[in-house]
Amino acid sequence: MIDQYPLGELSAEQFLRDYWQKKPLLIRNAIPDFEPPVSADELAGLACEQEVESRLIRFDPASDHWSLEHGPFDESTFANLPPRHWTLLVQGVDHWIPDAADLLAQFSFIPNWRVDDLMISYAVTGGGVGPHYDNYDVFLLQAAGHRRWELGGLCDEHSPRRDDAPVMILPQWQPEQSYELGPGDMLYLPPQVAHNGVALDDECVTCSIGFRAPAHNELLRSFSDHIGEQLGRETRYTDPDLSLQENPGEITAAALDKVQAILEHYLQDRTRLTQWFGRYMTDPKYPELEEPGDDINADELGSWLAEGGVLVRNEGARFAYVEHGPGPDALDLFVDGRAYTAHGDTATIARALCASRTLELAEQADSLSDETLNLLATLISSGALYCAED
Repeated sequence: MIDQYPLGELSAEQFLRDYWQKKPLLIRNAIPDFEPPVSADELAGLACEQEVESRLIRFDPASDHWSLEHGPFDESTFANLPPRHWTLLVQGVDHWIPDAADLLAQFSFIPNWRVDDLMISYAVTGGGVGPHYDNYDVFLLQAAGHRRWELGGLCDEHSPRRDDAPVMILPQWQPEQSYELGPGDMLYLPPQVAHNGVALDDECVTCSIGFRAPAHNELLRSFSDHIGEQLGRETRYTDPDLSLQENPGEITAAALDKVQAILEHYLQDRTRLTQWFGRYMTDPKYPELEEPGDDINADELGSWLAEGGVLVRNEGARFAYVEHGPGPDALDLFVDGRAYTAHGDTATIARALCASRTLELAEQADSLSDETLNLLATLISSGALYCAED
């Protein structure tokens, strides 16, 4: 686990108690001597790759016009950009750059399953995405150059927005607070706080650490789909106690009670809930990019670990677990939408994998059980882990 979090003089406990989902927080020099995980040129290079999700947003102050383009881009796109008022945004940089994944790991005071990705933007003077709000928490870490952040009040789906812009823009922007951030400074924003970031120079690189906040309709739809896939078509509504009704068109309270009981039965099934939620919250952000890893058997893996081999979580992999509760030491490990059961020492290893991106087992290699080695080999072959030299 990380001992020092990028919260300045605040402890993680103080931050969660006083600020998380409550109010904004500016942290000066959150990461002293911060080195960006990518340069502006490297970010542009990523935006030219077919597999990488990227956007280019431009603003023309003369016509008050916003435009949006989706990548991949090519070199001519960047060569023909105006000198001001544009920004490049690249999603999921942690999936591609190990240093970016390591930066994301510094925010492990928030549970892994709540983390979405690390987006990095590069902007020239005047560049930004306009006044807007997000439905999730975000840490805005200034990596290079300077940006002015303006904050407004709380917004929601009923707040006015511009209909003529390809991105969500709040009209008639009236900032209530303003901060200028330099390299290493960081601003935390809870969900729905209106904000507007404007680059103050041509070196502006900002890292946005975003978090997953599934909408209730998404949760209900996903859970019902999960349950529906497990049930046969012959498990049906029954009413052997049906009695004669005065009006056949009435849906009675008794019928509604039966339907409610059916739904509550599945919601109260903790095992089904656990299996669905663990898979749902560890689903890969980009499942189409999943590739198999190296094939290695348990014996080969044990020998390699004994010689000092290090296991590393894939930059895009999502790990989480749920304890089985009282009784024998056991848990359900969820990795990239898949579930594994681990017991005893294997459960200990699973917890370690969830806590840290790297795992060294040289001193324990000779005592690792077949269950542990087989689980690790499976995670390597699925691409969730990879082998690195010490």
